Amino acid sequence: MALDFALGEIAEHLGGELIGDPALRIERIGPLEGATPATISFLSHPRYQSQLAQTQAGCVIVAPAMRDAAAARGAAIVLDDPYLGFARLTQWWAARTRPPVPPGIHPSAVVDPGAVLGEGVSVGPLAVIEAGAVIGDGAAVGAHCVVGAGAGIGRSTRLAPRVVLGAGCRIGERGIVHSGVVIGADGFGFAPVQGRWEKIEQLGNVCIGDDVEIGANTCIDRGALADTVIGDGVKLDNLIQIGHNVRIGAHTAMAGCAGVAGSATIGAHCTVGGGAIVLGHLTLADHVHISAASVVMRSIRKPGQYSGVFPIDDNASWEKNAATLRQLHTLRERIRALEALRGNEKTP
Repeated sequence: MALDFALGEIAEHLGGELIGDPALRIERIGPLEGATPATISFLSHPRYQSQLAQTQAGCVIVAPAMRDAAAARGAAIVLDDPYLGFARLTQWWAARTRPPVPPGIHPSAVVDPGAVLGEGVSVGPLAVIEAGAVIGDGAAVGAHCVVGAGAGIGRSTRLAPRVVLGAGCRIGERGIVHSGVVIGADGFGFAPVQGRWEKIEQLGNVCIGDDVEIGANTCIDRGALADTVIGDGVKLDNLIQIGHNVRIGAHTAMAGCAGVAGSATIGAHCTVGGGAIVLGHLTLADHVHISAASVVMRSIRKPGQYSGVFPIDDNASWEKNAATLRQLHTLRERIRALEALRGNEKTP
């Protein structure tokens, strides 16, 4: 059965100014294009203003600058930050439309008697919770998850089906971990000896803060000696590799297929674009933003936007070309100066 909500109820939650009938029934959130009179949509950038006049959406969330244009076509909610309003609306909507996860332990789950489960915890079918694990109030462990010995899950954190939280690893409160995530696999550590590799046992753990979201099939390796540390509010997309002993500062976000090699340190409030690579033992300062598909080969100590894609070559040639490339701006200025000098010499 479809659910709908009164526009006035939505506006009361979001705040801002409501223009239009508060009794209008809203059945879905959707984009401007293809919207119906029962859809609420949003306009976050002026370049999409042409769609505003054409959309059939019952209500559009807009910024104050778009107030009059939105009001001319129908109902609107005026907010200082429409995109933030849209995000909060999706949370409000999901809380009212998604079926709640019922507390309790499924009969097929295996929970060691030495594990400690808080109030209202949900453990799904065929999940395994090992000795000494501590799971906070209201947390959810999905079907086929494995929570290792001595691992910790904070209050209200949700593990989707098929998540592995390794022994001794911890995640804080209100986290969201999507399917296929592995937290606490061994880091990639081997010592070369006589043409073969000797394993270095990985003795550290993974420590993850509060309000962290980890996308599907992302892997976070445990530390070799010290812990791998993920700060509060970090957002990791799908298919990301975080190597051993990496440290990621609070509220940093990384897009899909990014990779961070061992012992790198990434500051707070950074972004790393899809497919970008950060090499090991490097440091990125706070507020550093790496463009998609870039390869970070040196530490970055100054905030800003950084990009770098360079064709593969044999290493000696690549190093020579890279050194030359870094001098291009200086060479350009020298050429301009020489051209200006030649121009002055030719002037009678």
